[in-house]
Amino acid sequence: MSSLPRYLVFMLVLLGGSPLLAQDELAVNPDYESPRATVKTFLTAVIEADKTGDASAWQRAASCFDLSSVGKDQGRDVAEDMKAVLDRLEFIDWDNTHLPDKDGATNLTRFTYFPNAKFKVVAPQRIELTKSEEGEWRFSADTANTIHDFYLHVENRQAVEGVVDIAAKSWRLWLRSQMPASLKGPQHTILNVEYWQWIGLLLAIFAGLVFDVIFRFFLRAAIGRFIKQQGATENIEQIRFAIRPIGVVIAAVTWVLLLKLIGLPPSAARILVGAAKIFGILAGTWGAWRLTDLAGEVLIDKAKHTDTKLDDVLIPLLRKTLKIFIIAIGLIYGADALNIPIGPLLASLGIGGVAFAFAAKDTVENFFGSVAVLLDRPFEVGDWVVIGSDEGTVEEIGFRSTRIRTFYNSQITVPNSNLVKAVVDNYGRREYRRWKTHIGVQYDTTPDQLVAFTEGIRELVRCHPYTRKDYFNVFLHEFADSSLNILIYVFWKVPDWPTELRERERLFIDIVRLADQIGVQFAFPTQTLHLYREENAPYEQQHQPPKPTTDGDAGTEGIRAAQRIIAQQTWQKERPGKVEYHEGPTPIGGDGDTES
Repeated sequence: MSSLPRYLVFMLVLLGGSPLLAQDELAVNPDYESPRATVKTFLTAVIEADKTGDASAWQRAASCFDLSSVGKDQGRDVAEDMKAVLDRLEFIDWDNTHLPDKDGATNLTRFTYFPNAKFKVVAPQRIELTKSEEGEWRFSADTANTIHDFYLHVENRQAVEGVVDIAAKSWRLWLRSQMPASLKGPQHTILNVEYWQWIGLLLAIFAGLVFDVIFRFFLRAAIGRFIKQQGATENIEQIRFAIRPIGVVIAAVTWVLLLKLIGLPPSAARILVGAAKIFGILAGTWGAWRLTDLAGEVLIDKAKHTDTKLDDVLIPLLRKTLKIFIIAIGLIYGADALNIPIGPLLASLGIGGVAFAFAAKDTVENFFGSVAVLLDRPFEVGDWVVIGSDEGTVEEIGFRSTRIRTFYNSQITVPNSNLVKAVVDNYGRREYRRWKTHIGVQYDTTPDQLVAFTEGIRELVRCHPYTRKDYFNVFLHEFADSSLNILIYVFWKVPDWPTELRERERLFIDIVRLADQIGVQFAFPTQTLHLYREENAPYEQQHQPPKPTTDGDAGTEGIRAAQRIIAQQTWQKERPGKVEYHEGPTPIGGDGDTES
């Protein structure tokens, strides 16, 4: 608690209390109300952390320092160094100590704990506590910055009797104590970094690279197995591309941990540890971005084998959402690593969010339009749609707009906000594709041939793999100017337009073959001039009246002719799939011509 809220101070004034009294007596945290309270809070927290290993206890110990000169990441190291120094100065008797309490520090703003005549230690460093504007006492920023040098000055002294020496329990300080004297000390430094610490830096870099390689090896194998289990196609190069940054993250984490263990001077540690963290955050953001792409590709590949197309729309949208979230997390952790205050930043974003919402009104409308499209599902990726004057195949549904590929191969971008009000004609939702045409045959076609021809066409429709069998019409329909027109009204149940064209062609060709089998001639749009002569017979040809079995026999002949046509066709045994396109030249079976 750093200060009392203003409205509570105002209430105290109304109740007759003094705002100054409220600020001094109520706003100040008792743990930091005096130099004695701060040092006691610090030692209590370190002892608790040593016994329990509680990270929050180390945070409480670090809160006793002004860490503005070293960075909050160095809080535990500063606390360990301070405890090790105090262990070599004195055993603090709280009933008889020169640390002033709350009453003794009323008129003070700074207190010097060391140097003091009671200590038989001479060192160039100082230990001071300063009073903040809120009235709380903490070890000064200069003390936090120089406490490591102070420890190096007294590290060879024995801890005073009655204290638990933290130097024996800190991995960082213990590792330093194991180094030979020829590699440490003020006379064995380069750029204020001791020899053994330079060696440790090289080993830390090497260890990070080794862990990078090992982790990527096992992660690549695990991801490959997972992709195979999902029934998707494994792409080795894509997996390597995705996990490369993750290995860099492992290396960065290794470097941060080992740099802390080496115990570099505060200035060097702040630079190197901060750089390793930024490097790790950038690599982590990069790696999460690539893994999102990899997961998206796997899910899209898997979605291709499902009946619903909702996942084809939802997966790209979720991938984009996750990428934006990854960038946001990366920015937050990056700001934290650079010691940029996040609280005011988030507060300003909250206030600015309202203004941004007004400025980005169209973007917000488009976003909610995309949500409406997902919920209402008027169309899906791959559907053939007509939206106003726009027609084509839906390629992608994004946050702001929907992209449609026209049949001219151009791309139309439709804002999603327009889709909420627009009339969408979805041809992709058709269960059947209707086809209607007329076939004209010559007027000299006999009735039996007409019956056989129409019934033969019906048999072809009944047998072809993609035609609707429960409803179709094939009848002699019109007496046209130059032909007898037969109506063919058929529905196709096909997945796409190319397949419809292929199956329509297949039926056309079989109709031509059927006409040849029955002897029917297709009519041409011609005009014939007949000169009438009285001596001519009224008719050159006269059809005989039908018998009871005439039409049945003609229809049976048409069916037989149709069945002969389709008997040897390959689609009788295996239904053909969708139309596929490939580059030429097309391989042709058989020996072909060869040179001798």
